[in-house]
Amino acid sequence: MMAMMTTTSTATGPDRLAALLANRAPVAGHKPWPRYELDYDTWTAVAQALGEGGGDLLGLWGEKDNVHLALRVAGEPRPCVLSVRTRTSDFPSVGRFHPPALRLERALRDLYGFAPLGIPDRRPWLDHGAWGIRAPLGSRPPAARRNPAAYEFLPVQGQGLHQIPVGPVHAGIIEPGHFRFTVNGETVARLEQRLGYVHRGVDGLLTDTDIEPAGRVVARISGDSTVAYSFAYARAVEAALDIDPPPRAKILRGVMAELERLANHLGDIGAVCNDAAFALIHAHTAVFRERVLAATDRAFNHRLMMDRIVPGGVEDAAPGAPRALQQMIEELEAPFAEIVRLYDDTPSLQDRTCNTGFVGKELVERWAAGGFVGRASGRGFDTRRDLPYAPYDEASFEVPVLTAGDVDARVWVRIREVEQSIALLKRWLADIPNGETRVGLPKFEGTREGIAMTEAFRGDVLVWVRILDGRIVRCHARDASWFQWPLLEAAIENNIVADFPLCNKSFNCSYAGADL
Repeated sequence: MMAMMTTTSTATGPDRLAALLANRAPVAGHKPWPRYELDYDTWTAVAQALGEGGGDLLGLWGEKDNVHLALRVAGEPRPCVLSVRTRTSDFPSVGRFHPPALRLERALRDLYGFAPLGIPDRRPWLDHGAWGIRAPLGSRPPAARRNPAAYEFLPVQGQGLHQIPVGPVHAGIIEPGHFRFTVNGETVARLEQRLGYVHRGVDGLLTDTDIEPAGRVVARISGDSTVAYSFAYARAVEAALDIDPPPRAKILRGVMAELERLANHLGDIGAVCNDAAFALIHAHTAVFRERVLAATDRAFNHRLMMDRIVPGGVEDAAPGAPRALQQMIEELEAPFAEIVRLYDDTPSLQDRTCNTGFVGKELVERWAAGGFVGRASGRGFDTRRDLPYAPYDEASFEVPVLTAGDVDARVWVRIREVEQSIALLKRWLADIPNGETRVGLPKFEGTREGIAMTEAFRGDVLVWVRILDGRIVRCHARDASWFQWPLLEAAIENNIVADFPLCNKSFNCSYAGADL
């Protein structure tokens, strides 16, 4: 142990993180990634190495007596999970060294009552003072109700500054979130977000329940990513139970995932243009999106394909669905190409999207921001390729990566991903295997743990499960939005207030996915 500590004390970043985890015995029964139990000193050293760029933070969640951290060590092919047992409800803060962990730790503190030692931001995140108790998943002591508006935003000083509060109630039919702008004239000097208004107790609902109802809860965390969430949950349960879904189910899962990506990207492309006052593209892409949703409804008996992916396989597609979906794709491809040319050939539109809402590569890498937010700023991570799973492990596709980091780049990443989704769908729909679509879950005694990541349309989704005697003891799901919302604060700086809707839509983060 002393030799290892001497080695790690002089190393930095990835080398230090890899050395800290070297030669450790993983916990039995955790698949497919290893899980290691750490003491306080090693946990703190891991947090320091993360802060030095040693890897990507993939998730941070809790249980009654433990805190878990998922990470991807730079240069290592497989991620891992680290666990630390709390002492009298405290644990060393990761966020004091690695800021992307701060909101996760604040949520953990609200839900379980844990005290992250050394955390630089002790404000509540999910607890707005309306629960009447503290730590609903922990000790549950009674607490006086607070005024939900009583929240200490970070101070901003300077001449000529004033504040503009926006939300949580907005003009459109959208989810609630509060945005506090500090501006100089029309230029945004700072933005601070406050979320948590749609907290639904998801972690509580995913504690001590059966496998099937837990899957239904996971599928409803963020409705626009219901396929991706169900996909990740199914794969986590399958990893824990050592089961392999049939070949037909694997291909149909990929088909549903790409249809979900296609529908959402089409909607986003049009919505960004609409926020730039170019409603024509919005009208066309709304029609395209509706065609996709109508086709998925006919093929899978649900417009969003909710609850179609389940542990062990899928609910089968309707007879004739492959050909009908092929026809829809063929009818969509040429008109979409025309809309792309219109977007590229409209100077007034380019004037609004180019050089607006810039996010640099350093930030997206530090926050491990996935999806179009990361790929538009030079971070090329894509779970389908970099942590491959069926059916993507045998598929050929490109991951578009740009470096401009602005609204325009985030639109173009979506455009290129639409093209890649169409290509994948054409290949899969032309040759869907026959056979069974689902296998039964085995009965067993004892504890099993599983984890999985899938690529939703906005980025990577993570799901972790612990199963005891066939029941879900604990399940945690993490949306890509946790690591994208903070970057929106950076994107709007030095832009005008009127460009916030444009920047916000180009991110299209999920409120519900981050509020749990």
